[in-house]
Amino acid sequence: MSNEAALHGHSDVAHAHGVDIHHEEHGHHKETFITKYVFSQDHKMIAKQFLITGMIWAILGGLMSVLFRLQLGYPDTHFQILEDLLGSKWAKGGQIQPEFYYALVTMHGTVLVFFVLTGGLSGTFANFLIPLQLGARDMASPFLNMLSYWFFWLASVVMLSSLFIETGPASGGWTSYPPLSALGDASEGSKTGMDLWLISMALFVVSSLLGGLNYISTILNLRTKGMSMTRMPLTIWALLFTAILGVLSFPVLLSGFILLLFDRHAGTSFYLSDIFLASGKALPNEGGSAILYQHLFWFLGHPEVYIIILPAMGLVSEVMSVNARKPIFGYMAMVGSMFAIAILAFLVWAHHMFVTGLNPFLGSVFVLLTLLIAVPSAIKVFNWLTTLWKGNIRFTPGMLFAIGFVSMFISGGLTGIFLGNSTLDIHLHDTMFVIAHFHIVMGVSGILGMFAGIYHWFPKMYGRYLNNTMAYIHFWITLVGAYLIFWPMHYEGLAGMPRRYLDVSGWLSFNQFGGLNRFISTVAMIVFAVQLLFVFNFFYSIFKGRKVITQNPWGATTLEWTAPIRPGHGNWPGEIPEVHRWAYDYAKDGREFIPQTEPLGSNESAH
Repeated sequence: MSNEAALHGHSDVAHAHGVDIHHEEHGHHKETFITKYVFSQDHKMIAKQFLITGMIWAILGGLMSVLFRLQLGYPDTHFQILEDLLGSKWAKGGQIQPEFYYALVTMHGTVLVFFVLTGGLSGTFANFLIPLQLGARDMASPFLNMLSYWFFWLASVVMLSSLFIETGPASGGWTSYPPLSALGDASEGSKTGMDLWLISMALFVVSSLLGGLNYISTILNLRTKGMSMTRMPLTIWALLFTAILGVLSFPVLLSGFILLLFDRHAGTSFYLSDIFLASGKALPNEGGSAILYQHLFWFLGHPEVYIIILPAMGLVSEVMSVNARKPIFGYMAMVGSMFAIAILAFLVWAHHMFVTGLNPFLGSVFVLLTLLIAVPSAIKVFNWLTTLWKGNIRFTPGMLFAIGFVSMFISGGLTGIFLGNSTLDIHLHDTMFVIAHFHIVMGVSGILGMFAGIYHWFPKMYGRYLNNTMAYIHFWITLVGAYLIFWPMHYEGLAGMPRRYLDVSGWLSFNQFGGLNRFISTVAMIVFAVQLLFVFNFFYSIFKGRKVITQNPWGATTLEWTAPIRPGHGNWPGEIPEVHRWAYDYAKDGREFIPQTEPLGSNESAH
C-alpha cells in the first residue's frame, strides 16, 4: 500500500496517482503559464528558477571581476570603452575611479557568496533533489517554497537597483564593516547604496530561512516507505546539515544588519563610538563597538563557508560514486564528518578576527578549533580518493568537475592551515594570500561542485543532454585557469601585497608583480569567456540538446532515476516507489548497479 497520503499532511496529494496532475492540492484545475512557470509551486520548476537567477548573477559578478582585474593588471592604461560604458563619474578618462573600484569589489563578493553560491547552489539542488531522492511528491510546504524563491528574487531586484543610483552601490567591502558602513558621510557608497544593500540582504535572509525550514521538514517527515536516514544519498545529508546551519546562523546576521540600520538612521550607538572624522569633529555617539558587528557577521560568515561547500560536497559524493561505478567509501564516516563540520562551523568564527585586538589566549583556542575542523574535511577527501581508487571511472563532464572540486578543495584547504595560525595571520591578514585561499577553497570549489551537479542532473531537469564537447572545453579551461589566477596570488600575499588596493604600482616592493598581475588579468578574462560558452551550452541544450531516451541514463541507484524522463508535478505517476536498500549498491553480486527500489535477494543482508 502506498503511504503517501499519510506522509503528506494534505490528503488530496493522494489523488496524484495519474500522470495528468493538475495541481489539485493547490486548488488549480488547469495550469496556466503563470502557475506553471512564474508562481509555480512545483519544486522542480522552483529549482530551475533559482538556477537561472543564480546564473544571471554569476555572469554579473564575473563581469565585475573582469572590470577590476582590468584595473589591477593595467593600472596606467586608459580604456576609452570603460568611460563610454560606465560614464565619466565611475571611469573618468577610461580608468576605473577608486570609489567605483571599491563598489565593484563589494558587489562582486556579495553577489558570488550569497546570490550565486548560497541561493543558486542550495536553492537549486535542495529544491530539485530532496523530493526526488527521498520519494516525496513535493516539499512539505510548496507555498513556502514558492515564497522562498520570490523573496530571493526581490532581494535580487533591490541589490541590482543599487547599481543604478547616482551615489552608486555599497562600497564597504562584502562584509560591510562599520564605521565605514554606518556613516552615510564616510563615502559615496555609504549613502543610499548601503541602505539598499542592507534591505536586500535582509530579504535574502528571509528567503534562506523559508527554504531551510522547508528542507528540514521535508527530509525529516516526507521520506518514502523504507527510506531510513541511513539509506539517504549523501546529497540529502549534505543539504540537511546545510539547512540546519542556515537556520541557526542567518538570524544572527539579520540582527547585525538591523542594528546597523538603527545606527545609520535612528541615532543609536551599537557600533559607533566617539570617533573623530576627517573634518576634525567627533561623533556624538558613545559606547558602541565596531568589533561587535564583526562578531555578529562572522558568526554567520563562517558557517556560511560550509553552507556553500557542504551542498557541493554532497553533489560530488553522489556524482563520483555513480561514475566510479563503486559504492561511496565510508558512508557513515562521510555522514559523521558532515555532522562534525556542522558543529565546529559555529566554533571558529573568530579566526577572521585575529588582528582585531582579540585576547591572544582566546586566539589560541580558536586556532585549535580551526585546525580541528580540518580533520572531518580530510576524512571526506580520503574517502573521495578511495572511492576513485580502482574504480571503473567514466569521465563524464560531471565526473571531471567532481574530481576538479576535490583537487581545488585540497589545494585551498592546505593554505587554510597558514591562515588558521594566529601568529602567521598577523602577516597574511588582508593580503592577496587571503583572496587566493578563500577563492580556491570556497569560491572555485563551490562553483565546480555546482557545475558537477548541473552536468549530472541536467538530463533529469530538462530531458536533454548538455553538449559534451563544449562541456570538456569548459572544464579544462575553468580548472587550469582557476589555478593560474589564484595560485600566484599566494606569492603576492606572502610578499605583503594588500588586497582591495586598486593600484599597487606605487610601491617599490610590489613593482615586481606588475607582469604577474597582467598575466592573472588576462587568464581571468579567458576563464570568464568560457563561462559564457557554458551559458550558451545550457540554454541551447534546453531546446536543442540530444534527447534523453532512457529513464536512467547514468545507471544510478537513486530514486530520481525511477521517475519519468520528464516528471510532472507529483514526480511519479501511480504509487511512490518503496526503498529496500541504501543508495550505493554498485558493482555488487556481479551486477553493475542495483536500484534502491529492488527488494533484497535471499542471500543479501540489509544495509
